[in-house]
Amino acid sequence: MGEKRRVTVDGEEFEVDLERDGDVWNVEIEGRRFSIQVEGGPSFGASRRSAGGGRGKKRSGTISSTIPGKVISLHVTVGDEVKEGDVMIILEAMKMQNEIQAPLSGTVTEVNCESGESVEANVPLVVIEPPE
Repeated sequence: MGEKRRVTVDGEEFEVDLERDGDVWNVEIEGRRFSIQVEGGPSFGASRRSAGGGRGKKRSGTISSTIPGKVISLHVTVGDEVKEGDVMIILEAMKMQNEIQAPLSGTVTEVNCESGESVEANVPLVVIEPPE
């Protein structure tokens, strides 16, 4: 379909596929398809790449957890080459396991956590250096 996103509905997390068709969004969740239209126009769900107008804004290669959690598994080491979207860490937070993905492609230059470790919110866990 289109772009994959994680959404929370009534406290339950789902992975959905989003695809824009004019001012309507086609959403697929657990094999069921929905068409939604959002008040305020088509900006809902805009791609992260186009956020901010896409005027060459550099994205950060620093990966942090937004909430405290426990590192269940770590899939990278310093020197690894990663691609945008690669799963780097599985983090358990609030009794849910979350895949933390690479926000951009590049080389892992820092790993500041290990499997089994509890981590605080907003602490850099992994740093990726994009290619020049």
